Amino acid sequence: MGRIRYVKGDATSPQAKGPKVVAHICNDRGGWGRGFVEAVSRRWPEPEAAYRRWHRERARNDFGLGAVQIVQVKPDVWVANMIGQHGLKTSRSSGPPIRYEAVRECLHRLAAEAAGLGASVHMPRIGCGLAGGRWELVEPLVTAELTGRDVPVTVYDTD
Repeated sequence: MGRIRYVKGDATSPQAKGPKVVAHICNDRGGWGRGFVEAVSRRWPEPEAAYRRWHRERARNDFGLGAVQIVQVKPDVWVANMIGQHGLKTSRSSGPPIRYEAVRECLHRLAAEAAGLGASVHMPRIGCGLAGGRWELVEPLVTAELTGRDVPVTVYDTD
């Protein structure tokens, strides 16, 4: 079983050879435009377009908590749009929008996708920004579902 590798840098510029998947958490309301997705959209237009289409056509697909959408952005790079956040954080919210069980399901699905691509996974501290999650709760999910299944993971910190 591998360990999570922590580095300083930008998760949208993965530091590895071979196939890579950049993973991040999305909400289940179709909102895109704040947080890590800003960096994703600056680098590649395809993940946002695919997410918006996925949400728009949700009556005919699997869009919802726990779902994962894999979007190819370069010959050896994919972005994983993972639905692990219910709604958006507002001043009237009673708690953080992260849904840890949905994040676990997303990571479980991502492990199969990454293994099929022979890819390593690259991410910020998913679910710990706008979703309001705590890394001490997310990290064990990443370990169990990805590194515990021999999927190499690099987590990027910007500061």
